[in-house]
Amino acid sequence: MMGSADTPLLAGDWGSTNLRLFLIDADGTVTATRQSAHGVRNLRPDQFRAAFEDLAVDLLDGATPAAILLCGMVGARQGWLEAPYAEAPAGPAEIAAHFARVETRWGPAWIAPGLIARRPDGRADVMRGEETQILGAGADGTIVTPGTHSKWARTEGGRITAFTTYMTGELFEVLKRHSMLGALIEDGPRDAAAFDLGVARAKAGEALQSLLFSVRSEGLTGALPAPALASYLSGLLIGAEIAAGLADAPGAAPTLIGDPALTSLYTAALAGFGLKPACVIDGGAAVAAGLWRLWRERSSR
Repeated sequence: MMGSADTPLLAGDWGSTNLRLFLIDADGTVTATRQSAHGVRNLRPDQFRAAFEDLAVDLLDGATPAAILLCGMVGARQGWLEAPYAEAPAGPAEIAAHFARVETRWGPAWIAPGLIARRPDGRADVMRGEETQILGAGADGTIVTPGTHSKWARTEGGRITAFTTYMTGELFEVLKRHSMLGALIEDGPRDAAAFDLGVARAKAGEALQSLLFSVRSEGLTGALPAPALASYLSGLLIGAEIAAGLADAPGAAPTLIGDPALTSLYTAALAGFGLKPACVIDGGAAVAAGLWRLWRERSSR
């Protein structure tokens, strides 16, 4: 047991770059938050407990949490403790049944597992943290979590039935910083027209490998100014992701979960496909709601 369901929960979303902690009351209301840059990839194995406790002490201000629940990359192989994936299809019950345990000064902290989905051809796909956001959204249908590794998930009856990962954010950073394309890109404000052009060209269906080189050719010929090239590249990558995602769910209006800056880009790109998102949910609110939902599921056992 994690503690009674009517006492405060200390919950955390621990990703690759950041750690976010939430204090959540028995009604699911977030009463306080803290964030640090102590993401999983910034820590050695012996530093996780201290990084967590230092931030938690500041948040708790002398109080003792009744329960502690964490999700995200903290449960990955390079995290605090590897939490083996739960198998999709899965809902709160299946995920709560696979929590891993680590020790803190306040007692045990539980780490939610990610999900693994297996395709008929044998290929596997995985997620850590996004499943908690998706459960927190409480919506059925197509759910998209934009980010470094965007997820397109299907939910039915409150359970995640399948999902696909697109390395959109990571590709953008790699191409911008470590390729010939980046040599021509200059920093500047978002260029909506260049972004829309990229989305439209990706929607037309030409191979992405060819379209990506057009970032260089458009810059060399002056068809697009250097500060607009990043927006054009973003439009190509997000447009290609949406085209592929919609091929699996034709005409679906997805729910978007994530940072407002990212969800606004996906909203603009969806407009290029003649769609509006069914709903847009802040990523922090969704993950906090998902953590509370998982805690309630576990504490009811």
